[in-house]
Amino acid sequence: MRKKLNFYTICLFTYFYITKFSFSYSDYAYPWQISFQDPATPVMEGIIALHHDLMFVLSIIGTSVIWLLLRTTYLFYYKNNSNPSNVTHGTTIEIVWTVTPSIILMVIAIPSFALLYSIDEVIDPAVTLKVIGHQWYWSYEYGDYSNLQGQNINFDSYMISDDDLQKGQIRLLEVDNRVILPVNTHVRALVTAVDVIHSWAIPSFGVKMDACPGRLNQVSLFIKREGVFYGQCSEICGVQHGFMPIVIEAVSLENYIKWISVQTECENWLTNKLKNVRKK
Repeated sequence: MRKKLNFYTICLFTYFYITKFSFSYSDYAYPWQISFQDPATPVMEGIIALHHDLMFVLSIIGTSVIWLLLRTTYLFYYKNNSNPSNVTHGTTIEIVWTVTPSIILMVIAIPSFALLYSIDEVIDPAVTLKVIGHQWYWSYEYGDYSNLQGQNINFDSYMISDDDLQKGQIRLLEVDNRVILPVNTHVRALVTAVDVIHSWAIPSFGVKMDACPGRLNQVSLFIKREGVFYGQCSEICGVQHGFMPIVIEAVSLENYIKWISVQTECENWLTNKLKNVRKK
C-alpha cells in the first residue's frame, strides 16, 4: 500500500513540476486542454488577466449564493420551521441585492472597456500583411515590398495532408507555406475574403477577425516572442471548414529582413526558404 502511495505521489509531483515549472510554451491546443494557450501578444496577456480577475469575482459570488441557498433551504425546511413567516417584502434586502450587482458590474466594466479600446487601437504599423480567405485555403500578401518588376510578395497557404506530414509536424494544423512576421514590431493585418465569410483566428495572439467578401477588416499585432503559432478558420465556411489552418512563424527582425530580401529576389514566393536563410 505504501509503495502505491509513493508511486502516486511521485507521479503527481512530476505532473505539477512539468506543468507549473516548465518553460516550454503551448502555442497549439493539446488533447484535453481546458485553459488558454500561452500568450504571445499584449492583447492576449490582457485577455487572460481579465479572465482570471473575473473568475475570482465569480467564485466569490457563486460561493455566496450557494451558501445562501443551502442555508435558506435548511432553516426553512418544514421540519425545522413548522411556523413559517408571512413576510413577503423587505425594503432593505431588496435595495442591497439591487445595488450590489450594479456596483460589481461597474467595477468590472472599467478594465473590460480599457481592454476593448486597447484591442481596437491602431498604431502606425511597420509591416502590413493582407490576409485573403478562400474555400478552403488562405492567401497572404506583403504590400510593403516588391521586386524589380513591381510584384508584391504573395503566396497561398494550404493544409498539409496526412500522407505528406513529416516527423514533428502537427496533423490538421501544418501548412505548406507559413507566414513570417518579425517580433517586437507593430504589424497590421488586413483581412478579407473572396467567396464566403471566413474568420482568421490565432489563439496565442488573441486575434479573431472575420474575413468578409467585399469588406476589409483590420487588426493590429505586436508579437513579443519568437515561435510558431497555430490557428484555424473560426467561421463555418463549407464542407472543408475544418481544414483551413493558419501558421505564423515569428522570427527576429534580422531574420525577417533576410527572408524579405530572399523573397524579392526569387520568381516564386516560397516561405520555406527561411531554412536556407538561417543556415547562412
